[in-house]
Amino acid sequence: MNKSIIKISLGLLLAQAGILQSTFAQKVESKYDYKEAFKPGFYTTNGNVYRSASGKPGQLYWQNAASYDIKVSLDDKTHEVKGTVKIHYTNNSPDQLDFIWLQLEQNLFNQKSIGQAVVPLTNSRYGDSSSDFNGGYSISNVTGGGKKDVKYSINDTRMRVDLPTPLAANGGKTEISMDFSYIVPQYGADRTGILPTENGDIYAIAQWYPKVSVYDDITGWNTLPYSGPGEFYLEYGDFNIEVTAPANHIVVLGGELLNPEEVWTKEQLDRYNKAKASDKTVIIRSQDEVTNKNSRPNKSTLTWKYRLENARDVAWASSKAFIIDGAKMNLQEGKTALALSAYPKESNGGNAWERSTEYTKASIEYYSKKWHNYPYPVAVNVASNVGGMEYPAIVFCGSKAKAGSLWGVTDHEFGHIWFPMIVGSNERLYAWMDEGFNTFINDLSTEAFNNGEYFRRMGDRNAMAKALMHPNLEPIMVSPQGMKERNIGLLAYYKPGFALRLLRDEVLGPERFDAAFRKYIDYWAYKHPTPNDFFRTIENETGENLNWFWRGWFQNNWALDQAVTEVNYVELDPAKGAVISIENLQKMAMPVVVEATTVSGKKVRKKLPVEVWERNTTWKFVLNTTEKLSSVKIDPDNVYPDINPDNNTWTSK
Repeated sequence: MNKSIIKISLGLLLAQAGILQSTFAQKVESKYDYKEAFKPGFYTTNGNVYRSASGKPGQLYWQNAASYDIKVSLDDKTHEVKGTVKIHYTNNSPDQLDFIWLQLEQNLFNQKSIGQAVVPLTNSRYGDSSSDFNGGYSISNVTGGGKKDVKYSINDTRMRVDLPTPLAANGGKTEISMDFSYIVPQYGADRTGILPTENGDIYAIAQWYPKVSVYDDITGWNTLPYSGPGEFYLEYGDFNIEVTAPANHIVVLGGELLNPEEVWTKEQLDRYNKAKASDKTVIIRSQDEVTNKNSRPNKSTLTWKYRLENARDVAWASSKAFIIDGAKMNLQEGKTALALSAYPKESNGGNAWERSTEYTKASIEYYSKKWHNYPYPVAVNVASNVGGMEYPAIVFCGSKAKAGSLWGVTDHEFGHIWFPMIVGSNERLYAWMDEGFNTFINDLSTEAFNNGEYFRRMGDRNAMAKALMHPNLEPIMVSPQGMKERNIGLLAYYKPGFALRLLRDEVLGPERFDAAFRKYIDYWAYKHPTPNDFFRTIENETGENLNWFWRGWFQNNWALDQAVTEVNYVELDPAKGAVISIENLQKMAMPVVVEATTVSGKKVRKKLPVEVWERNTTWKFVLNTTEKLSSVKIDPDNVYPDINPDNNTWTSK
């Protein structure tokens, strides 16, 4: 999801925080309780054969699998997507299954849906822009194994299919087939929709087919309805997709194109193959060709055939307005993949979408080298009316984005390939495990891109503190459905991203954190981790007990306020050193960095571990100096989010 969408809510919270500044600045009694901050028993469950206490998948870890054969057509007159889906489902669980739950996410756009009922009337990205639009699926001809008609029921965005015969545990397989159709919404919760352009509509097609819900060892069937804010939790499998569209359309999909010679003209096919081998962007279909009818095969319709393996979802886009360009991406272990961009003439030029493939290539090459190799044969960036949304091997970004904005949304959406496409967390419950992790890695990739072309180093982090720790915020661990929509940007993106950067840079150090983070990705690639699996992995890999950190940042909405309260000299002699007194005034604990400036201008620093707060509310320590001090300051680099920086400095009188 596009993090730029939530900048408005961030600004509002900063403004609200400013109102409380005078309150925070007042001297208050300490709220810190070390017994609560450092109490044992953070984990409420022990490790087991499915999920190890070390953070790794257990020796008997299992997850079910779902593969799909889908054949659909797009009618650009009626905006209808219509076709059939065959689901191949494998039950690897130790449980016999009598029924299967499916997700029907397009039912969000039915006027009677739960999602439509709970979306605010204004300032929400999760409704449809047309008040009279009444969408949703039409489902028919539902059959099970042996093509037998099966009993099914639909409730909101959920569909229960009762199996003709129970599905055996530990590897039982079944098939479900059905016909489905729906009308594409003009603006579908900023994840799917139709963008009108001068040369034709652009269809961004997502949440478009009935798909199996996850059955796991945590809750069994995961059947929370899709209401907009919470994203997706899906099984892995293979996709064979055939899309029949008007022949003047180009269909791009997150997967390998199996019949390029049937859908490209000869000249475009040559360019397409050239792009696969070129480090520079190659134009496959130019802006001038868009209005030339000879730039498409002379037929009424064309069927585009794609395959995507070991993925959790699939999406596509179609338009007669597409300019197409591409380039080779150089991955690890000598592998390569194809970066493609699809955009209209309105997005072309002025440091805009003509650089999309450059951005896509740079982003994916960086993450592949830094964290885990990119797994798909292609990466497609589509200009649409979707502000920013991610799917395996394809993303939708705002057609009006340019310069740093286009880099930012492109990098963010492709960062989601690692979270949650590779590491398949439950976004419906834990948005921070994909948005927050992704925000964290985006910061590093932006610093690396093109010698920092768009990188803006965060200065005084105290400026963010009052927003990140605003008392009206819910904890990060609350599901997105349980957050005020205006808070989602902070709680799913900025605050967890900030926390991980702090953990990396100030608590553990980049080398230790990065190694542990890579292990987490390796352990849980194409699997379903929970928050505890992440917490345990980082702790076990680094050897640190970080319960205090998870408790303060993720489990609770605690604030940080460290203060210098007193400065004296050892035996009243400045030559023997200074005794510094500090206090923890709020509920969060953090390491302490103190810098003293002597009367001659010399600076002396000392870093205290977080353990000084393990059984203390106040702490005294000796700073080795040989002369009087003019000032003492906590957090001289302003890297900790202290809500009251006014009490961070002592000045000699």
